[in-house]
Amino acid sequence: MEEAYPLLTLFFYGTLKRGHANHDRFCRGYLRVEEATVRGRLYDLPFGYPALVVPEEDIRAVGTADPVSDASGQQTLGRTEDSRPEEPLVFGELFMFDDAEDRLPALDRLEGFDPTGPSPYRRVLIPARTSDGATVPAWAYVVEKSAGTRLPGGRWPP
Repeated sequence: MEEAYPLLTLFFYGTLKRGHANHDRFCRGYLRVEEATVRGRLYDLPFGYPALVVPEEDIRAVGTADPVSDASGQQTLGRTEDSRPEEPLVFGELFMFDDAEDRLPALDRLEGFDPTGPSPYRRVLIPARTSDGATVPAWAYVVEKSAGTRLPGGRWPP
């Protein structure tokens, strides 16, 4: 009997969204996708992709080298009603997968996230708001600060 893995939810705001450069290579096999928002600031970088900065108080966990444990821990937070202030918002897509053990290491490599050392991006667990107003814990790749051009509308591409 095949072992069932916990569901993995990720918030993508750049090249992993549908129709963008990394989507086909890294997002095949998703179970579900929907529009969502997170609190934060989005920056357009000169390299052809964006960077997200989120409020520290929104970070529920930081990614580890154990993808199955990360996905399992995400499930313990569950859906809640959103009572957070809405501004500023970043718009993206919420993807659900059932292959955390393979998916997270591949995405971590793409994003330059090394759970054991310094990295340009961190994978963090943050609340994402769905179109029905519920809040879902989702992993996202973020930076601490950015020198890019701020996108005040919270959408990439600008």
